[in-house]
Amino acid sequence: MKIKSFEEYLSTYRKSVEDPEAFWSGIAQEFHWRKLWKKTLSWDFNDLDVQWFIGGKLNITENCLDRHVLTHPDKVAIIWESNEPTDIFVKITYRELYEKVCQFANVLKNNGVKKGDRVCIYMPMVPEAAVAMLACARIGAIHSVVFAGFSANSLADRINDAQCNAIITSDIAYRGNKTLEIKQIVDEALQKTPSIQRCIVYQRGEGKVNMVEGRDTWWHEEIKKANKEFEAEEMDSEDPLFILYTSGSTGKPKGVVHSTGGYMVYTKFTFENVFQYEENDVYWCTADVGWITGHSYIVYGPLLAGATVLMFEGIPTYPDAGRFWRVIAKHRVNIFYTAPTAIRSLMTFGEEFITPYNLSTLKVLGSVGEPINEEAWQWFYKNIGKSRCPIVDTWWQTETGGIMISPLPRITVQKPTFATLPLPGVQPIVVDNNGKEIHGNGVEGNLCIKFPWPSMIRTTYGDHERCKQNYFATYKGLYFTGDGCKRDEDGYYRITGRVDDVINVSGHRIGTAEVENAINQHIAVVESAVVGYPHDIKGQGIYAFVICESKPENEEQFKKEVLNVVTREIGAIAKPDIIQVVEGLPKTRSGKIMRRILRKIAEGDTSNLGDITTLLDPTIVESIKEGAAALRK
Repeated sequence: MKIKSFEEYLSTYRKSVEDPEAFWSGIAQEFHWRKLWKKTLSWDFNDLDVQWFIGGKLNITENCLDRHVLTHPDKVAIIWESNEPTDIFVKITYRELYEKVCQFANVLKNNGVKKGDRVCIYMPMVPEAAVAMLACARIGAIHSVVFAGFSANSLADRINDAQCNAIITSDIAYRGNKTLEIKQIVDEALQKTPSIQRCIVYQRGEGKVNMVEGRDTWWHEEIKKANKEFEAEEMDSEDPLFILYTSGSTGKPKGVVHSTGGYMVYTKFTFENVFQYEENDVYWCTADVGWITGHSYIVYGPLLAGATVLMFEGIPTYPDAGRFWRVIAKHRVNIFYTAPTAIRSLMTFGEEFITPYNLSTLKVLGSVGEPINEEAWQWFYKNIGKSRCPIVDTWWQTETGGIMISPLPRITVQKPTFATLPLPGVQPIVVDNNGKEIHGNGVEGNLCIKFPWPSMIRTTYGDHERCKQNYFATYKGLYFTGDGCKRDEDGYYRITGRVDDVINVSGHRIGTAEVENAINQHIAVVESAVVGYPHDIKGQGIYAFVICESKPENEEQFKKEVLNVVTREIGAIAKPDIIQVVEGLPKTRSGKIMRRILRKIAEGDTSNLGDITTLLDPTIVESIKEGAAALRK
């Protein structure tokens, strides 16, 4: 179902919380099931046992592919834009995608992969990555996609945790003007992964790589032996679909497990509603399939909806900062979903890279990955959306499987920096530090969810107790998101950042995202990251790491201006005690700022910063350390 008006949203939301089982049962009826479920829901948050559509039998790929082949086989499923900005691109229809998935499912079977096996996928953003995911799902294997930018050690850790018996990779990957030796990284990782028996290599480059006899085989050679028909394996609704690793507070990645039926129902429902997808839209999400956004809103959600989805191999600044806008104009993109980090980065290049391109086909813009600050929101809205495209500022997590809180375009009244209202079926509450619900509007606290939704995490692979402790033990009977939030006078939710990123200054709780949003209002600031550090008088002080468009001529004057902006935006209590101008921030390759590193630097504890090899640019850490040491003198 697709909601068409705010009145319909209110009515639908009310029904969804009054009788969640009837609501989701109705949504689930839209899909092809081999056998309908006996019971819609069974749940216990205290012992963490959640099951949806109990007894239902299906295969998710029959809903992604087979049923569309019957109704619109020649519709384009995937448009692939390569790293190099040529006029050549790839279009794959639903029939062609079906055949590719069936063919590769036969390849997996021929190489000993069977139902229940775990298969690691470590690939660049090529259509074959999606084919590999869907082929795993078709045979009932559990895919574990690892972003093809993680180090060999990180890859090995994930393979070993999931005990994968096969890995699918490529010879190389292109990223901007760089060529990444993907197979070399895999070879290094596989020295420490005794469970891997087969390595299937897709040829993206010239194929001049080391191939281990008896273990490694070429994708294109295996395809020659496989036919284009494969009857999908029957799966139970609660069978695991995939494992996706997310960083843990202890440093050990958590293997988030998502089930088949509930994830299917939720991702299609949220895709169609959050983006208000229409039949002939071209939809582009700039994420990588190595992250949950790529799983839910590049592969599964759009394909379940029969959409045309664009996959992009490159980066936003190659060969120049107009690449995103060139791609939008070239493919007449209607829906564009990207990260605030990308937006803030492109802002610094100015409008000269936008004006050459016709962006008139755009209807909806989306933001994902972190709270978007107001300056970036306004720039995105005015310069890319031409003040006519609504922005869906989506809040969700790897663990939630799908978008939880978001405006619905042209339905929900927008408010910059606010994720606004929960989607139907999502029941958020705000609690204090003791877990007591804070009722009413105009309140602030910890964001929890009090009732299950179909795509929620089922466990962390191999360690159910860890899952219970991480998400369900903090507040009894509640899923704790780990995020703080404000609920304003309109009932709109604004995510203020991770609770462990909330700074307690003289007894006042201050969200780092809120301070960063204020600092970023300064005209010279590109991006900032704020952490707490021990303060003799206040308990915690505020340490701000700030990137500027260019080095301030008068740094002291610049810092005074920043303090004035923060005082204006939030109040004097939120003024940073220390401001350090930096060249960059320690970020993962997905754009996430590694605040644990910044916290240690702010505390002066730089002896053990942990593994920094997975950072986009590990050298930036040394530069920040030197700057911090100079400030302490």
